[in-house]
Amino acid sequence: MNDLLLRACRRESVPRAPVWMMRQAGRYLPDYRAIREKVSFLDLCKTPELAAEVSLQPHRILGVDAVIFFSDILIPVEAMGIEVSLTDRGPQIGNPVRSSGDVARLASPDVDRAFPFTGEVLAMLRRELDGRVPLIGFAGAPWTLGAYIVEGAGSKNFAAIKGMAFGDPRCFHSLMDTLARTIGEYLVYQIESGAQVVQLFDTWAGELAPGDYEELALPYTRRIFEVVGDRAPRILYVNGTPALLETMARTGADVLSIDWRIPIDEARRRVGDGIALQGNLDPCLLLGDRDRLRSRTAEILDAAPPRGHILNLGHGILPATPVENARAFIEVAKTYTRA
Repeated sequence: MNDLLLRACRRESVPRAPVWMMRQAGRYLPDYRAIREKVSFLDLCKTPELAAEVSLQPHRILGVDAVIFFSDILIPVEAMGIEVSLTDRGPQIGNPVRSSGDVARLASPDVDRAFPFTGEVLAMLRRELDGRVPLIGFAGAPWTLGAYIVEGAGSKNFAAIKGMAFGDPRCFHSLMDTLARTIGEYLVYQIESGAQVVQLFDTWAGELAPGDYEELALPYTRRIFEVVGDRAPRILYVNGTPALLETMARTGADVLSIDWRIPIDEARRRVGDGIALQGNLDPCLLLGDRDRLRSRTAEILDAAPPRGHILNLGHGILPATPVENARAFIEVAKTYTRA
């Protein structure tokens, strides 16, 4: 049994850092593209046999130390009554939330009934993995989900959701309350269905000033992690880590997944030894020279603490990544010895 990830989340001693990659099941893999030619992204997320197959591909092809189940962070908000289209241009929302009335109309889904496909794929993966590596569940954090459903799509300046937060705080906090309740229940359901670790993605929280993060995002992330409790290790990812790092450490996360904009040893100095770290190679390095990739990966492992580190990228793997480069990244972790 390979339980390196679970032990690293608990900051226990491990013979080497476990390694996996955000978005590791995706378009850089020919096996994934072959399936996507036959089915839409959303149908893939909702078809347990296919979702399980693409979830397992990185483990079979690359030898990663964990499997994250294949889905999308917007799946829960669709069940709340949001019209979601997952296109090549990114998520598109058909009915953006812009008022208190819009928030009041959001459904509070019964997770067992709303996401049977999620439960099925997690149970299927847990049986298939049979303890070989841990299984990761995930969800989007309220700020990031709110950004999508208020903006109506991705955004360059997040003016719509910031305008709501600063101009109509009652409406904004009602939306965040609703999202936090649903996501907390959704993650518990994932754990009950087989997930052994959960990661909360707050991709757009780095767009907030530190004080605004503390007011607008922190309370809801903390609430979700309190609901999860000690059922499974809790990982928090924010893209735009450096300005928020100390506040992220107050969310209740067991692991902070950090981007490449801060050296990992600096991150350790700033948050102390009481929390594990995950990261933090720039995913663009997987597009370039393999020797540079190996060298920079080894530098992260040299700088990381010997206890409580999970090797990962600082963001999701890019579709143009050569498979051999992804394999080289994984192999560095598996063959690394500390000087």
